[in-house]
Amino acid sequence: MLWALLTGLGRRGGSRGWAFSSWRPHLPQAGLLSATELVNQWAAVFEERGIPEARESSEYIVAHVLGAKTFQSLRPVLRTQPLTPWQLQCIQDLSSLRLQRMPVQYILGEWDFQGLSLKMAPPVFIPRPETEELVEWVLEEVAQRPCVAEAHSGPLILEVGCGSGAVSLSLLSQLPQSRVIAVDKGEAAICLTHENAQRLQLQDRIRVIPLDVTSEGSWAHLLLWGPLDLVVSNPPYVFHQDMEQLAPEILSYEDPAALDGGEKGMDIIMHVLALAPRLLKDSGSIFLEVDPRHPELIGSWLQNRPDLSLDLVAVRKDFCGSP
Repeated sequence: MLWALLTGLGRRGGSRGWAFSSWRPHLPQAGLLSATELVNQWAAVFEERGIPEARESSEYIVAHVLGAKTFQSLRPVLRTQPLTPWQLQCIQDLSSLRLQRMPVQYILGEWDFQGLSLKMAPPVFIPRPETEELVEWVLEEVAQRPCVAEAHSGPLILEVGCGSGAVSLSLLSQLPQSRVIAVDKGEAAICLTHENAQRLQLQDRIRVIPLDVTSEGSWAHLLLWGPLDLVVSNPPYVFHQDMEQLAPEILSYEDPAALDGGEKGMDIIMHVLALAPRLLKDSGSIFLEVDPRHPELIGSWLQNRPDLSLDLVAVRKDFCGSP
């Protein structure tokens, strides 16, 4: 069975703008500005310079320097008391990176996904909010299949393109008996997934393997782990001609190999679909995050591959309603 979550280019693309990396505002003197005032000051600077989500960016940076995840979670006294010279300098340094269009997730070095705090580092792909919906959908389906949810050993899951490990580790944390094999061809992604697994103390139930699914026969050793219950992937699915439309935050910092799906965004998707039936149980399922144009393309492709015995059984739109 094949399931697909639709998501639009807009979520991966964000807003376009220009970088003003050489511009540095005057550093205010310590003792003159509170956190609230500095948030307002930097939000105005970001807005003027065309930085997307200007206020949110400012709030995240200031909160991070003050030891909080969000500005709203800061105690009122921390919002109003004067900042120290060190705090002012840190905020200036991090805000200057945002002016260079570095994503906030990389600036902070961590980000929450499904309630888990994950380390983030360039160029590893940053997990998006709609991918949390993919995780939730997988969890719903597992819960509705008692033979999987109640199995003594729990479901065995393969994630293709693990990136930071966000999907794999979210599933492990919410399916206590599950085991995951996470693969990625990028060394930085493999290292970051390892680190996040250890950070969350989930390393005993995950095997992180460097693997390029486009290489013939590279999947063969996965057979040693036994038949899989689920294959989950947020593969590169951006149409190649759409890559240049992506925001500077993405084009300048994230690995293009994690985004570019080839001429029709199907290059890796086709490899995943061809690979999965060799590894799945007869009752197994594949869950993919794809572009709104892909279900029709996938359906047509599967009609020409009856040998795979795969059916597209469901499609969901993301929270933005794409398409």
